[in-house]
Amino acid sequence: MLKTGLLLSASLKPRLTFLRGGFLTFCKMTEIHKDEQAAKLLKRVIEENEDSSEGVQASKRVKSEGDHSEDDKRYPKKKVVLLMAYSGKGYYGMQRNTGTSQFRTIEDDLVTALVKSGCIPENHGEDMKKMSFQRCARTDKGVSAAGQVVSLKLRLIDDIITKINEHLPPQIRVLGFKRVTQGFNSKNKCDARTYTYMLPTVAFSPKDYDTGDLKGFRLEPETLQRVNSLFARYKGTHNFHNFTSQKAANDPSAKRYITEMFCAEPFISSSVEFAVITVRGQSFMMHQIRKMIGLVIAVIRGYAKEDVMERSWGQEKVDVPKAPGLGLVLERVHFDRYNKKFGGDGLHEGLEWDREEEAIKAFKETHIYPTIVETECQEGSMISWMATLSIHDFEASAVNTQQQNEKDNAELSGNDSD
Repeated sequence: MLKTGLLLSASLKPRLTFLRGGFLTFCKMTEIHKDEQAAKLLKRVIEENEDSSEGVQASKRVKSEGDHSEDDKRYPKKKVVLLMAYSGKGYYGMQRNTGTSQFRTIEDDLVTALVKSGCIPENHGEDMKKMSFQRCARTDKGVSAAGQVVSLKLRLIDDIITKINEHLPPQIRVLGFKRVTQGFNSKNKCDARTYTYMLPTVAFSPKDYDTGDLKGFRLEPETLQRVNSLFARYKGTHNFHNFTSQKAANDPSAKRYITEMFCAEPFISSSVEFAVITVRGQSFMMHQIRKMIGLVIAVIRGYAKEDVMERSWGQEKVDVPKAPGLGLVLERVHFDRYNKKFGGDGLHEGLEWDREEEAIKAFKETHIYPTIVETECQEGSMISWMATLSIHDFEASAVNTQQQNEKDNAELSGNDSD
């Protein structure tokens, strides 16, 4: 500091300015230059003092992270994907919401398991961006998955799947993992997603059917055929702005491509007839699938005319009912382009899960399907929702009826499914 003070003192002494040959010399510029040099020197001394203080803080950080240094050397982090299955009952969806711990999500339990198993450092658990974490699909409250995929960097510890599952509840399982390219992103690289929706077939009963007789209803083949003819209309590209929230009719992102949608043959479970609807598309918006199903149910039951489907894809704002979330399952995610490019390069595996098929099937039969059947029989979410169809005005614009519908829905069902 003494050296710096002398330099500053010297630099501030008055200088002589003189004229020679009628030309003004550049002594004044030299004076400014020296002042700048002195200021830079002073700044350097201050920064050195700050660096000394920061060094202490840095040593503390190194000390706190030292517990993981040996693990990082032994198990270097690699980019992988995890194949997950879970029952969504009791969870507020897949995506983690930091700071809202009272709303437990699937990712909350997954991250906790990854930390406890030693797959990720503890100090990274609160910010998974450090691990390049990305989910393939965000599932809503109560929605299950049989083939969810997440991508992230992990320490490849021994018996990795077993150790992660040791810290997960039974209704969440990691069923497989694979190494992927360093820049892989499960959301952006996904070509398509397949969902299923399991529901009691009484949802397709006539308007005047006594829905209290849940076990007595059986779906007629002719009705199933009509159901599938309506689902087939969704195939192709349509403007689904009426099938989600906060999307304008002129928003390009509201256009979605559907490759297939159909209802399979019904089956009996707990004396109640159920059926499974399958839909595959490039991507889906929030509530889109549930509203697609809800609108077809409204048509089949006689509350809406068939032309409401075409109107819903137009510029008009149409009131589209949203079926309950209970029966919705993320069945499979598809990476066709990635598999074609990297699946046969000899370095990476294709993202196909043939070896895990039995485990996927077993999980669905143990945790997903029984939960849907049991919850539907006990709570009657579909029956309760069907009672709200009569308050929808499918001929009028939803703008005029939305507030009244929300009020009536609250009175009939007590709360929303999401």
